Amino acid sequence: MELAGHSAPPARATRRGFIFPLLLALTAWFGWPVIEHALELPIYTYRLLRMPAPEQVAVPVKGVRPANLRDSWGGARSGGRRHEGIDIFARVDTPVIASTEGIVTRVGTNSLGGKVVWVMGPGGQRHYYAHLNAYANVRAGQRIDVGTVLGFVGNTGNARGTPHHLHYGVYTRNGAVNPYPLLVPK
Repeated sequence: MELAGHSAPPARATRRGFIFPLLLALTAWFGWPVIEHALELPIYTYRLLRMPAPEQVAVPVKGVRPANLRDSWGGARSGGRRHEGIDIFARVDTPVIASTEGIVTRVGTNSLGGKVVWVMGPGGQRHYYAHLNAYANVRAGQRIDVGTVLGFVGNTGNARGTPHHLHYGVYTRNGAVNPYPLLVPK
């Protein structure tokens, strides 16, 4: 019995009302691994930026102890420049390791640093590893941990003809900061 002015919904509309949410649920269920993977790096980047900048970082050359480091920050360089980092001397091809967790933002070359790797770490600090002889198996966009091998000590770029070393620099939104106090325990 039908009430005046009311009719039963057509069967087709009822099925449509059921099928769309079902398809949406199935797509979300089976598509989640793709969605989750796509969101992983942006979420981690956000977390890194929200973390405080570290007060201490690992020495970025395998086997070099903090006691072996010398503060070369601010030293005079060609063209009236000042040294924006420290040089860590080691044998050629000694592994260069990440001093913080983070995301590799660039693997490439430039005229001063030669073969370089950039890593964005906690607090948005950018860590610069330069004069590499070779790169390790790293790529831009890769998430890394402290101790991940980024490359190997060399003397590329404007370091040709000098003893093999890593130029290590740390940059904030306000420019370069001296990495020496971050590497040597207080």
